[in-house]
Amino acid sequence: MRSGARGARLRIAGALVAAGVSAAAAQAQEAAPSGLGRPPTAAELGDRIVGPDGADLPEGSGNAAEGAMVFARRGCPTCHGPTGDEGPSIALVGGDVTTRTNYWPIRHWPFAPSIWDYIRRVMPYDRPGILTDDEAYAVTAYLLYRNDIISEEDVMDAQTLPQVRMPRRGDYVMPGTWTPETRRGFRIESGR
Repeated sequence: MRSGARGARLRIAGALVAAGVSAAAAQAQEAAPSGLGRPPTAAELGDRIVGPDGADLPEGSGNAAEGAMVFARRGCPTCHGPTGDEGPSIALVGGDVTTRTNYWPIRHWPFAPSIWDYIRRVMPYDRPGILTDDEAYAVTAYLLYRNDIISEEDVMDAQTLPQVRMPRRGDYVMPGTWTPETRRGFRIESGR
């Protein structure tokens, strides 16, 4: 009988521990709206994608002259050449769309905030994310200027960058709402 009472107490204690763990897990999920199972870090909160409308662009600003200095100081010429069109990597000034390399030159991007977002999160290639918001605005202004899209004096910031009219924006077609019945733009073939 004694062992039966002890077993019952252990079962009750186990149920209480399980309930406590479940409650703690639920509380952690409420405190972690990121879905990570924990609250996001400051770096994770700061790393958000800026959409084509530029609504999430942060404070900061830059112009082409500042961008030329940042371009040189942060090592961009190592990959893109001193003025952005020499290589050995892809040309940032001019250039043609290629399907072989999946390269879309800046002049073909439909939205200027997307250029800022890419530069801010991905460049420089060997140290992504080191540019400040001001440096990203400046480099974006420099590249837009070098591609004859804005003037050298134009200042790019959260208000002006979304207003930049990209030369090929008219060629861009916004995709419709996707549903499971939406037809693909390609045919899926079975592997051989």
